[in-house]
Amino acid sequence: MSFPPEEYRLPFFKEAGFVRKRCPKCGQYFWTQNHKQETCGEARPEGCAPYTFIGNPPTHKKHTLREMREAFLSFFEKRGHMRIKPYPVVARWRDDIYLTHASIIDFQPYVTEGIAPPPANPLVIAQPCIRLVDIANTGPTFGKYFTLFEMGGHHAFNYPDKEVYWKDQTTRYHHEFVTEDLGVKSDEVTYKEEVWSGGGNAGPCVECIIRGLEVATLVFMQYKVVNNELVKLPIRTVDTGYGIDRYAWLSQGAPSGFHAIYGSLLDKIFEMAGIGKIDKDLLVKVAKVSGIVSLDKTVSRLEARKKIADLVNVKTDVLDKFLSPIENVFAVADHTKCLSFILSEGVVPSNIQEGYLARLLYRRIYRLLRMLGIPERLYDIVDMQVDLWSKDYPHLKKMRNEIMEMLKVEEEKFQETIKRGEGLVKRISNELKVKNVEEIPTEIVSELYDSHGLPPEIVEEFAEKESLKVDVPENFYALIAQRHMQAAKPVEEEVKPEEWLNSAVSDLPATVLLYYKDQYVKEFEAKVQKVIDDEYLVLDQTYFYPEGGGQPADTGYFTFNKKKLEVVDVRKVGRVVVHKIKGLAALKKGSTVRCGIDWDKRYSLMKNHTVTHLVNGAARRVLGEHVWQFGTQKGTESSRLDISHYRRLTPDEVHQIEVLANQAILQNMQVETAWMPRSEAESRYGFRLYQGGAVPGKEIRVVKTGDWDVEACAGTHLKSTGEIGFIKIIHSEKVQDGVERLVYSVGIPALKAVQEREQLLWKVSEILNAPLDKLDKTAEKLVKELKEANAEKRKLVKELATREGAGLGAKAFEAVEEINGIKLLKRDFREEIDVNRMVQTANEIIKRDEATVAIFYGTDGNNARIMVMAGKTATEKGVNAGDIVSEASAIIGGGGGGKPNFAQGGGTKVKKLSEAVKKAEEILRKQLR
Repeated sequence: MSFPPEEYRLPFFKEAGFVRKRCPKCGQYFWTQNHKQETCGEARPEGCAPYTFIGNPPTHKKHTLREMREAFLSFFEKRGHMRIKPYPVVARWRDDIYLTHASIIDFQPYVTEGIAPPPANPLVIAQPCIRLVDIANTGPTFGKYFTLFEMGGHHAFNYPDKEVYWKDQTTRYHHEFVTEDLGVKSDEVTYKEEVWSGGGNAGPCVECIIRGLEVATLVFMQYKVVNNELVKLPIRTVDTGYGIDRYAWLSQGAPSGFHAIYGSLLDKIFEMAGIGKIDKDLLVKVAKVSGIVSLDKTVSRLEARKKIADLVNVKTDVLDKFLSPIENVFAVADHTKCLSFILSEGVVPSNIQEGYLARLLYRRIYRLLRMLGIPERLYDIVDMQVDLWSKDYPHLKKMRNEIMEMLKVEEEKFQETIKRGEGLVKRISNELKVKNVEEIPTEIVSELYDSHGLPPEIVEEFAEKESLKVDVPENFYALIAQRHMQAAKPVEEEVKPEEWLNSAVSDLPATVLLYYKDQYVKEFEAKVQKVIDDEYLVLDQTYFYPEGGGQPADTGYFTFNKKKLEVVDVRKVGRVVVHKIKGLAALKKGSTVRCGIDWDKRYSLMKNHTVTHLVNGAARRVLGEHVWQFGTQKGTESSRLDISHYRRLTPDEVHQIEVLANQAILQNMQVETAWMPRSEAESRYGFRLYQGGAVPGKEIRVVKTGDWDVEACAGTHLKSTGEIGFIKIIHSEKVQDGVERLVYSVGIPALKAVQEREQLLWKVSEILNAPLDKLDKTAEKLVKELKEANAEKRKLVKELATREGAGLGAKAFEAVEEINGIKLLKRDFREEIDVNRMVQTANEIIKRDEATVAIFYGTDGNNARIMVMAGKTATEKGVNAGDIVSEASAIIGGGGGGKPNFAQGGGTKVKKLSEAVKKAEEILRKQLR
């Protein structure tokens, strides 16, 4: 993709004496006032230029990050831009990405495509952004890349009938800001021609470079990318990205961007890691050429090191020893800030969606801290991050305890992962050794990380014990992040209409959605718009709710010519509502039908949907602000709500949620619904609106339940919570890592659930012959007695097994036979299949003679069982108990298996047990040939 030179020939460049040149190093065109300038002046891998601002800042004063942010915002505010509060770093209003990686993300696609108006025009914003694809470059590039950074965006949205400003004025604004407000000399500012594409949009852009550092990108978004073709947008958008962190670094001339941004916090991490006095001269030399480093598929870490070592005239191994711990500290400072921001917005580390990215960050931080020898200092560092940044982002302080708790739980989970990991790697190593493979390939390393959460560094440690190498790309974490950044988000389960149905209604006007005007209407009249295949009916208006947002479709009936037709399903197809009819009569366009809704079902679903909002609000109050709705499904008998949470819910927490939800019902709060412009709703209620995920459209329907809960929701609801009556949480379970499910019933079904449990208690009370108020004590006593009885039984079984095992030639054994130096013992346990006794007896036999194989079997009349145990000498000679049992148990109609030294199986074909035993002997003989 490229644009003609005319796109970049701005009046400003001509007036200010800029000339267009081509860089001989990178081949890109640029504009400069310095006619002697030969290259584009950017520090990049092609070696166009070094950083010349380090130790020599071009600005008239030094700025902290906070000061630079305010300077940027104030500059544009004075020039007619409205200051907008930053959006969250978790992009819950988008259905295509998880994290906010640019300020324009806040306004795509609704504003940029003309669906909704912007919150202001023009506007200015300082947006925290996260780009995990840069994770490998974070430390080595000294601050050119951060995983979390602040992007200053001044945006103007130019409509066909309203021009705000475009390319020329955008460039003038930038030049004025850097030269007049910051004090940079005009001839030190270079503008490089570029092409920008992202978020489905594209356009020409210019990158702004000062003393080697790219500090801003001015994008002129005017196209939509459709099938790799550029389609003109109705709105031309000024999309600027000022690197606030980079400007602060530029103004301070610090050795790295991390020094400029983190200051004393960085010093404390160095101190924790025991990194004392640093050779500042060497650090500055390296910093000046650090812009040439970019770890990607074509440049390895070692190659980058060698390149820098040559430039600063130091041996590569000496430089590596000097830089590695410093870069690790840089990355720790960056990553812990990034993780703090993600966790503060309620992302629970897990193996899915944005939780996956949080876990990726945590495990990379753990690796870095281990390399520095301070893994236990994570909590101290995160605590410092919260203190430092909560001055600008107060929610960090509010979420401090939850952040720490999530870190603690994630640490526990990670330790469990490491314990399991050693066995996984050992098994994989054994499989590879059989194939004479000496290296664990990248695909398996990625699978171990994706499916089991095992980082490559841990895999390498375990593989080293097995004398295997591991193939791990240096940018492993960046590749993993890239794969998961754009993953599609799950949305509420909705029935998607078949393509032919879409086509059948494409020419129809939008159905009037009466169910939004009054959700209590039970009967109405409407005119037929179209009959499709004598099965589907489209009306001009409807009160029938189509399935969506986890709420099932309404059902009911149509009456026409005194004939009643059953409505079995309702779907939304684009702007049209389609009713599926059972036994469709001779209806035609223009016919008037009388419609009736199954009110009991509708009213029950209204109750359940309103309760879902109450339970969600209650869960947030009990568990914390990290709770977000992950999924929901409403029903008439019971409904479910899946929420994000880092631990299994305790019974006490479930009861607290239940009590709060019922208290909310008793408050009889009004449930208000209103259609609002998207930006107004977000401004008034924040991004908690998007509990159910992204909501399309210019306007969104807001459902407000008193002061309890506010959500963007398209479902049907009650007028007040008092109509609900009663809620009972009947079940909770872990759905997947980081997601808990609550199942609940409302009204009469809730009462039924309580009564069913009461009946169960009464039945148990009757069985145990104990009153309800003493049931727990009675159960405890019985369990204690049972444990004691089982312990006594195990003791007796062991004594019996010891006596039986001691008499190898005793009558207890059916046969004692020697096969190629291995003793075979068989025993039929007849009608007493006591697995524990079988195992204990076999163990005693094997203890006394490792050159023994025991085949034990038996039946209780309904089931048959076979067990094989082999001593070490027997397995060394080729005996495999797992193979024997696997084949033998198939004969008795079941399954089984195990390890070479022990296996067991069973089945229901009792009469074939003797045949199975013969098969077992036959296989054993083959193994010992």
